[in-house]
Amino acid sequence: MGKKDDESLSDLGDLQREVAQVVWANAPVTAETVRERLSRPLKESTVRTVLRRLEEKGYVTHTVDGRTYVYDAAEPRGRVAAKAVRRIVDWICNGSVEEVLVGMVDQNMIDRKQLRMLADRIGRRKSGRK
Repeated sequence: MGKKDDESLSDLGDLQREVAQVVWANAPVTAETVRERLSRPLKESTVRTVLRRLEEKGYVTHTVDGRTYVYDAAEPRGRVAAKAVRRIVDWICNGSVEEVLVGMVDQNMIDRKQLRMLADRIGRRKSGRK
């Protein structure tokens, strides 16, 4: 995930999470574009500060186009989420992904159709297809 693999999305404040979501959904983006897409009005300097902090934490990267910083996600959202889930699985369920999935089914977070789709995707991945 970047500089700090032990850090997770839960370590981000609400504003940092919202900015990260905007970057994931719209990258590549400028600070002004992020500011326009946030649910609350903020100064562009505030957005730039949040983006800089997200970059320090390894969530975003930037390039420079003329004098404009253009931000992109350091990793896809799904990969970051998977790393966060892995930490939860290891910490709470002693590494048992099965226990987490059963809990998700019990809590109606995932249904049979979704489980079948995931099983099919796993089968394709193991056979070398995507």
